[in-house]
Amino acid sequence: MEYVHLGRTGLRVSRICLGTMNFGPVTNQADSHAIMDGAHEQGINFFDTANVYGWEDKGLTERIIGDWFAQGGGRRERTVLATKLYGDMGDWPNDGKLSALNIRRACDASLARLKTDYIDLFQMHHVDRATPWDEIWEAMEVLRQQGKILYVGSSNFAGWHIAQGQEAAIRRGQLGLVSEQSIYNLAERTVELEVLPAAQAYGVGIIPWSPLHGGLLGGVLRKQADGTASRSLAGRAADTLEKLRPAIEEWEAFCDERGEGPGDVALAWLLHQPAVTAPIVGPRTMDHLDGALRALDITLDAAALARIDEIFPGPGGTAPEAYAW
Repeated sequence: MEYVHLGRTGLRVSRICLGTMNFGPVTNQADSHAIMDGAHEQGINFFDTANVYGWEDKGLTERIIGDWFAQGGGRRERTVLATKLYGDMGDWPNDGKLSALNIRRACDASLARLKTDYIDLFQMHHVDRATPWDEIWEAMEVLRQQGKILYVGSSNFAGWHIAQGQEAAIRRGQLGLVSEQSIYNLAERTVELEVLPAAQAYGVGIIPWSPLHGGLLGGVLRKQADGTASRSLAGRAADTLEKLRPAIEEWEAFCDERGEGPGDVALAWLLHQPAVTAPIVGPRTMDHLDGALRALDITLDAAALARIDEIFPGPGGTAPEAYAW
């Protein structure tokens, strides 16, 4: 396993991040524990979750992880643990968002569910435009002083939000953001316009979520044709398939020529992007995890990267040159 620094920090994380969103709603506790054990065996030390995961039973995923930590054996010590707050955990006015009150309560509740006394990376799941940055950073600094969190990250921030948040942290003499979780894959490259440049300028590591765009980039046409699709496409993948069908056909043909699985090459492409720290893979089974790890062994030369850009051209580079001059 290859390890890299998370953004500008000294923290070293695996180049694959284990996403846990399926733990509970899709994958039962025993299988979830086996996947986490398997991740450690493969050298993956970076796990991502969120307080709302479990959906109908919010907090379920964190509880499953907490029960796994409780087994001991160095499980917690060998894990760089990332969780998130923002989503409403209840029906009362301050049960979500990024007020100082909810930041404090959400952290304590996650710590209890995760059965740990600290969180390595505490991430804001979305920007809260109604809460002042000084309030957010003061609350995060209190948690750091208490030893409850070590680093702060963001998710689903625009480039402007990263700049705004970092400048507020700099004024306070604080470390600020060290990572940003954004949707980023071959079918969705909007972040290349401003999010990635902002992240690189401030030393913020990018952690892409949905690296296969909900399965769209994982050989969907081939699986549909031979009847091996494990699930039907839903959400953004279903909405995008027909629009991108010609590109998906070219993509799968390109991967066939290379003798590689489309999902593995899609992950490998992300690993070749300079701003990316570690894509998040959300396996439902051990086989899914093993498949994702194959991406680490795929090298894409300049010709291959250029061909991929022809299939999925993206926004045309960074702003403003991508749309002006």
